[in-house]
Amino acid sequence: MLRFTTFLATVLVSLGLWAQPDDYTWTTPSRNSSESMPCGGGDIGMNVWVENGELLFYLSRSGTFDEHNTLLKQGRVRVRLDDPSLLDGDFRQTLKLNDGYVEVLLRGVTVQLWADVHRPVVHLELSGKRPFTYTLAYENWRYADRPLRKGEGQQCSYKWAIPKKAVTTHDVMEPADDGVLFYHRNPGRTVFDEVVAQQGLEGVKSRLMNPIGNLVSGGKLWGTNLTFVGTADATYAGTDFRAWQFRARQAARRHEVLIALHTRQTPDLEAWRDGLRQTVASVRTESDRRETRAWWNAFWQRSFIDAPAGTKAGTLARNYTLFRYMLGCNAYGAYPTKFNGGLFTFDPCGVDSTQAFTPDYRKWGGGTMTAQNQRLVYWGMLKSGDFDLMPSQFDTYLRMLGNAELRSLVYWGHAGGCFCEQIENFGLPNPAEYGTKRPSWFDPGLEYNAWLEYEWDTVLEFCQMILETYRYRQADISRYLPLVESALTFFDEHYRYLASRRGRNALDADGKLVLFPGSGCETYKMANNAASTVAALQTVTRTLIEVKEAQGDTATSAWRSLLVRIPEIPRRVVDGREMIAPAKTWERINNVETPQLYPVFPWRIHTVASADAEGLEVARNTYLHDADALKFRTSKGWKQDNIWAACLGLTDEAVKWTDEKLADGPHRFPAFWGPGYDWTPDHNWGGSGMIGLQEMLLQTEGDRIYILPAWPRDRDVHFKLHAPGNTTVEVLYEDGQVKRLEVLPRERKADVVMPAE
Repeated sequence: MLRFTTFLATVLVSLGLWAQPDDYTWTTPSRNSSESMPCGGGDIGMNVWVENGELLFYLSRSGTFDEHNTLLKQGRVRVRLDDPSLLDGDFRQTLKLNDGYVEVLLRGVTVQLWADVHRPVVHLELSGKRPFTYTLAYENWRYADRPLRKGEGQQCSYKWAIPKKAVTTHDVMEPADDGVLFYHRNPGRTVFDEVVAQQGLEGVKSRLMNPIGNLVSGGKLWGTNLTFVGTADATYAGTDFRAWQFRARQAARRHEVLIALHTRQTPDLEAWRDGLRQTVASVRTESDRRETRAWWNAFWQRSFIDAPAGTKAGTLARNYTLFRYMLGCNAYGAYPTKFNGGLFTFDPCGVDSTQAFTPDYRKWGGGTMTAQNQRLVYWGMLKSGDFDLMPSQFDTYLRMLGNAELRSLVYWGHAGGCFCEQIENFGLPNPAEYGTKRPSWFDPGLEYNAWLEYEWDTVLEFCQMILETYRYRQADISRYLPLVESALTFFDEHYRYLASRRGRNALDADGKLVLFPGSGCETYKMANNAASTVAALQTVTRTLIEVKEAQGDTATSAWRSLLVRIPEIPRRVVDGREMIAPAKTWERINNVETPQLYPVFPWRIHTVASADAEGLEVARNTYLHDADALKFRTSKGWKQDNIWAACLGLTDEAVKWTDEKLADGPHRFPAFWGPGYDWTPDHNWGGSGMIGLQEMLLQTEGDRIYILPAWPRDRDVHFKLHAPGNTTVEVLYEDGQVKRLEVLPRERKADVVMPAE
């Protein structure tokens, strides 16, 4: 059956009916880890490179947080063939995208590295034309307690406020003849305890969710033909490490090394060992390989964007595909793919030579989430059809919900979950951003921070994503509805609470909420009715009502009442042009975001697909003529100008900014963008590029499906993307014409709006 499926796929590819991504290949070795290639699956990511005749890879897994909330790597593996003659001659390193693995061809030896999608196991397979031996080392820089150095706190929750004498506690390594067991065990007191005390929540501590207490992360590396030959100390990229070294006992034409990983919260170390043993016992290499490759094959059939190689459009499509591969490597993680590198960070000196810290380092934290950036990693998964990748993000918010609701209850005595910007994986504000030098009189529920104060509305984007998965896929979202409802409730309750403390009435003269003090992203501060917040509340409330009624739930009167209380999106007239205003009023500008365009994206109130021509003109005026929007415009990092241009049907602008967004990054692997405003790989850079490209090709409004609404007529493209209503749309566009249009289900073809001539 497998051979027949492979044959059938080959035939369908040749007929243009089966999409298969092109392999990505290097023909020369790399200089260091900054020239690594990603590889992964399930919830595992590896940076793979060949340097000085040695194959190396870093090992990462979702959710491996230490006591300070650093996202720890699980070590580095180094492989060297014992016969130098095998290293001479041709070299080839290939990311086999369709099957989800990396292959390295040395003279006479083939190395394949892959991660099992369905269980946390890495497979390293070496095969040769004649018997050979090799040496392998498991390398770890946490072999002893490591003091957190000045500046190194950026990798964890402490940031610039590291406690005196803070250390990352050492890992435990237990070598044996067939391999090594390794793990990091968080000590009794963690940053969670420090944050709870700092933020005055000791009285409800027993009710707070704590994801890092008693957390053990690690695994076992083993091979059937290995023998332990001792340890050695050395330095790589400025970081000292210890290597546990192994050698193949006898020459063979095939060798296999496996690494099983296990992460668990438990005070009982033996329970963690039991879980690891179960993972080790579950490995069935041949069937696991078939199932993993079948998963990746199916992944690429869900959706694709392809264009002729060697063209601008071809570069966009290739880099879109490479980025989507990295997102697919964390399909089933306990935690979402992080905006500041995901599972694929490398030695920090390869990003910034002044930050020569350990491989665990990344800016903007491990367990800390900058939600404004994080959202851009996940919006594109709707049109790509990667719905099974999204629960990692949704579940993170759902786990934080209880803590967010306790914040509101303890600080202000009302209902609804308060989700701050720069939020920890346990739902409380980052301690450094919360403020270490707070006045005693300051509201304990607020971050004492010029950028982050009153910045609460990003959670609504994830709420809308949840609702959209129902609209797109009819997904069962019942478990997430309490999150959506709680997030909306917070704004209703909190702003009536604040108004009641200022005066007699909780609403304005028109019966509307007064969203003051608020924040237009991190930019327009002390805002009144920020456009980004108003648009968010309108859209999420309206969509919640629609989804509930579509599911047969008619008890929506409370949400309809809320919808009536939400104010209008503010507008202003500048030089005779009506535009969306950042807010009704504001007191200062603190950053370089453009919330006046949030009604375009993510909230899609004014787009080229909407029927509101007057609103579209106002939004286009804002994009083209708002002085701040123009001043802040760039393709860097989390900037969204390419998305707004596409949504507004401004094709030339969309081309310019998307071409810049998805151009090759500064490192050897072209989808390792950044650092931008964050770190490398910059996944919100890639995410915003992904979204913008999708919007150029396909937009929807109600039942209508708009094809190529912002795509230049001189670029060929072939794509398959998803639309609401369990719909897929495949288009082949060549020589200025739609040569093929396939819409499933077929009756949805009547809803397609073709591009204007």
